Order: sequence, then structure tokens, then C-alpha cells
Amino acid sequence: MNILIQHGRVIDPASGFDHPADVAVVDGHIVAIAKAGEKLPANFKAEQTIDAKGCIVAPGLVDLQVRLREPGHEHEGMLASELTAAVAGGVTSLVCPPDTDPVLDEPGLIEMLKFRAEKLHCARVFPLGALTRGLKGEVLTEMSDLTDAGCVGFSQAEVPLENTQVLQRALQYAATFGYTVWLRPQEMHLGKGVAASGPLATRLGLSGVPVAAETIALHTIFALMRATRARVHLCRISSAEGVELVRAAKKEGLTVTADVSINSLHLSDHDIGYFDSRARVTPVLRQQRDRDALRAALADGTLDALVSDHTPIDNDGKALPFAEAESGATGLELLLSLSLKWAQDSKVSVLRALDVLTAQPAKVLGKVQGQSTSLGQLHVGGVADLVVFDPAVEWRVTPDALHSQGKHTPFAFDMTGMSLPARVKATLVAGRVAYQAA
Repeated sequence: MNILIQHGRVIDPASGFDHPADVAVVDGHIVAIAKAGEKLPANFKAEQTIDAKGCIVAPGLVDLQVRLREPGHEHEGMLASELTAAVAGGVTSLVCPPDTDPVLDEPGLIEMLKFRAEKLHCARVFPLGALTRGLKGEVLTEMSDLTDAGCVGFSQAEVPLENTQVLQRALQYAATFGYTVWLRPQEMHLGKGVAASGPLATRLGLSGVPVAAETIALHTIFALMRATRARVHLCRISSAEGVELVRAAKKEGLTVTADVSINSLHLSDHDIGYFDSRARVTPVLRQQRDRDALRAALADGTLDALVSDHTPIDNDGKALPFAEAESGATGLELLLSLSLKWAQDSKVSVLRALDVLTAQPAKVLGKVQGQSTSLGQLHVGGVADLVVFDPAVEWRVTPDALHSQGKHTPFAFDMTGMSLPARVKATLVAGRVAYQAA
């Protein structure tokens, strides 16, 4: 279908383009970006027109941490509901971790997941394969076969590797074939608590997770990277000390990238309040100094991407005492708004706020299945994955406002929910309107 998006402010962080313009789409690709006074191709005839007056037109968002809950946890989220939530939030590409049931450690499981996702015609799904069989930390998976099936990297999800030798062998193998290993830095024994170590956890009687749980793991990862020259993506850095170690590793020249979750970027341990299980997330919410360091690191490029860390959880999983409640929160539909709120609070440009959601996470993905892609970019000839959103609209985070099957989020902290900027008007995936607001 030929689609014309008119009168919008077109922003492409990858190129720095930021101008009022019309965007013409034909057969899934962008054929023209016409600034004021420029004409569209003479043979272009729009079959559908989207009025983007007062709106921003940007590349579709790329979210590097999304749990879809299928297979195995369909009571908490179905592919249909979560991919609908993705496009409603402007997310056109997402990466899902391998900790499903069964674990994504066989090519057939990867192929089935991708097939089911493609049949829904919503967001693009890029699975991570399990680094070890069953995530048990003992035997490496067949990374080559999993890559051929569609995996974009390999991860232990939330299961830390106790055996450092297994991690070393995994990095050696990945480095040999150019694969990326995705790791959340967490020392196995220190990371078993439910809140950040500190005065608040002590006062509430909650078991603590010290910052050392993250930094010890980072030291180990970086030491092995020096030895193997592997490429590693660090998932959801949560502390000021962790930020400094990542900064030093990048300065040293290690091939490392890192992201931070919307939860850690905006919240601190004080948001636990009186044992509010909606604030039970992983990694744990740390002190305000950590939150401030994460914000600054995302602004200066030490941290590459912002992720939703979307984990839909049903009522039974959250209606428990804090320490027993299931960890996680919904986030797909909050990602864009919370990035723009961070930009407002930190006096960061809209261009950078979109950069950490588009071009930078797309760079982390790199080549998908051996072919260069234009994910996270908006340019003539590129794939038409686009989001149109109104930055002036304010909305409140309430369960009724979310398409996701999971309704629990720490940003719905009271009866009215937090007020956030920006609402998606339309989302296009491969030139097809996958979502349009009523």
C-alpha cells in the first residue's frame, strides 16, 4: 500500500535529520522524504494518508529486553497481546530472552516462535538463544544452529553462570564466529536478595543485593573479554559503580555495549514504599545516586540504549508479600513516554531521547541473520518501520490504558497513575499500519 504521512516533524537520530517533512511509503519502503517546498515523486499516489500535524515521525522503536511469555507462561502474556502492546507503544522491533518454558535452546523452538510472531503481523521479534542448555550453566548450546534458526545473540537471561570456565568457553566460541553474548552482570551468591542493600532494605527487613553483586560480575566479564576478544552486550546496568566500570571498559577499547531499564532510570528504592510489589523488579531499584548516575550515563553515551524490561505478570504473581511476589513489570507502552520524560527532566534533546530507542539499540543488534538492515533508521530506501506520536499529549498510567495482558507497573503508583508525555498516533511495520489510535 502507498501511504503518505503529512505535516509531521521528521526525526532520524541516525543521520541527525530533524525537519518538517512529508514521508511517502511504497511497498514497505520509504521512497521520499519531502521537506517544505520539495515535491513528492510524480508517480506517487497515496492510498492512505496519515495527518501528522503537531506530531513527530520517527523510526520505529527497537526494544532490547521484552518478555513475551510464550511459550510456557501464557497465563501472564500471549504473543498476540504483547505484540499488540508493542506497536501501541511504537515498538516495531524487539529482542526476547530465552527463559521461556521450554527454554529457547533448540532451533525448532526458535523457528516456531518466529513463525507465530510473523503470523500476527505486528512487531518484529528477534530471539536470544540460551547460552547453555536449559540455562543450567553446564553445557554450551549449538550456537551455530540457533543462529541459523534466527537468534541474534546468546544469553543466560536471569540465571547467572556459577562456573566461570563455562563462561570463558562460551565467550571463546562466540568470539570465533562473531556472535554477541548478552549478559546481565550479577554474581550468583550475592544477588539473591529482593531489594538494594542499604538503610531502606534494613528498615523494611528485606534481604539486600549489594552493588558488589554487579561490580564483581563486571570485573569477571571484562577480564574474560580481554582474554577472548568477545563482543558482549551488558543488560540493565543498575549502579553508579557499574557505570564507571563500563565507561572504563569502553575507553580501554573492549567491544562492549550496555543498556539500562526504564525502572532504574526513573525510580529508586524509596519507590518500594510500604512493600509495594509493583516495585519488585530485576535488577533491584537502587539509591538515588545510582539513578542519577544512570541518567547521566545514558545522556553521555556510556550506556547505549534504554529498554522497557517488559515482564507481564498476572494478579496472582503480584498479590503476595513483597519478598514472595514475582519480579517484573509491564513496560512496552511506557518506553517512549519515559524516554521523553527523562529528556525533559535531564534537559536532553528529543534527538538523543529517540536515539537511545532507535539507532543505538539497532547498532547493538548489528547484522540480523547476516544481512545489514535499516532498523532504527528513517531514510529514503530504508524499511518503513515508523512511529507517529504526539509529544504534547499527557496521559496517565492506569491498567485500563495498557494493551498488555500484564497490568502491573510501578509507574501506576496510585489510583490515578503517573502523568507521562507523548502518545502514539500510528505505528507502521514494513509499510503496513500495525497500530492506529482511535
